[in-house]
Amino acid sequence: MKDRENSAIARAFIHETRSTLAQEQRRIHHSFQQLSDEQIWQRPAPDVNCAGTILLHLLGNLRQWFLRSNGGEDDTRDRPAEFAAAAPIPRQVLLADFDYLMARIEEVLQKVAPEVLLSIKRVQGVETTGLAAIYSTITHLEGHALQVAYIAHMFAGEGYEPFWKPANTAQGG
Repeated sequence: MKDRENSAIARAFIHETRSTLAQEQRRIHHSFQQLSDEQIWQRPAPDVNCAGTILLHLLGNLRQWFLRSNGGEDDTRDRPAEFAAAAPIPRQVLLADFDYLMARIEEVLQKVAPEVLLSIKRVQGVETTGLAAIYSTITHLEGHALQVAYIAHMFAGEGYEPFWKPANTAQGG
């Protein structure tokens, strides 16, 4: 009975993970659609990363914390390079890389077993479980996706189109 319960919990966790990944992928696309090619690589303030840099950082983080910990891939991350892109990468290339990575993550999620989620991993010099690595990755992705949305809002001003709008009074509409 316990194995069946663990399996059900693992499936529920993976389902929520998939749902959140898809939502944040849509949020990033929605935000990037509201930025010009120049704004993607423009810092909204001197000490704030631009949306393009944030997405490069997310690509590195997702590869390391998700594909490394639960997909068994090699850790080839160069974190400083994520923040030092010398030339702007075209929007289509940046988003295609993001979508490709999200598809690879989906492939891992289709195969991940409950015991993988509970096994100990070492990521960025820290011991963690596969489940904790996913959870950390999801919260990191959500935070930066919201940061990109805020950057888009800053540039668009009153013309900003929110990602989500309340549909009824129960949602605040």
